[in-house]
Amino acid sequence: MIDINAFAMLRQFVGGRGHYWSALRGTLSPKEEAALGSSGPPFTESPVVTRDPLRLTPEDEKMLDALAEDGRASLVDLATAADLTPGRVSRRLDALLQHRVVHIDVEIAAAALGYHARANLWLRVHPSAAKSAGRALAQEPEVAFAAAISGPWNIHAVAHCRDLDELFEFTSDRIGSLTGLQSMEVSPVLKHVKQAGTRLFDDRLVEPSSARARR
Repeated sequence: MIDINAFAMLRQFVGGRGHYWSALRGTLSPKEEAALGSSGPPFTESPVVTRDPLRLTPEDEKMLDALAEDGRASLVDLATAADLTPGRVSRRLDALLQHRVVHIDVEIAAAALGYHARANLWLRVHPSAAKSAGRALAQEPEVAFAAAISGPWNIHAVAHCRDLDELFEFTSDRIGSLTGLQSMEVSPVLKHVKQAGTRLFDDRLVEPSSARARR
């Protein structure tokens, strides 16, 4: 390790479930979308933390441990793990989701769908334009994540393009014309090893060892 920079995420404009990425609209059938839980409202701009945060209880910890082991665990499975009724588990999960203590994230292998150029975009925009720039980024099909952050770059975004030429066109023509943009750094990802919770190998998601062990 030679150097490291850490920034705080202040406001999230888009991100979370993979099927909220607008570039993939129409890829799945309505039935497949419903299976991923997309019947609810799409991701909307939100603060990183709520004003009245919930405190995790011992039962919450047991539920989350069970979900970490198997993201498809049923309410009955979670109730057994937490020694609660399925009804109480359902209500508690709803509360945790609403207060952003827990969020649902569907991870995809973008390269397997033809998006081979992933890049981190670090934008410096005028403070008065930070919110409008973040909201504009959230509407771009190539942008899978965008947030306001602390530090010298006040907007961070993750873009997926089909190749480097498309990335160049996207960043120079559309991102470059954002109102209030002062400077930008484009950092292409050379090798994507791990996403939020899933490793990748040869542009494919690697099945977690816990899932293989259950077979």
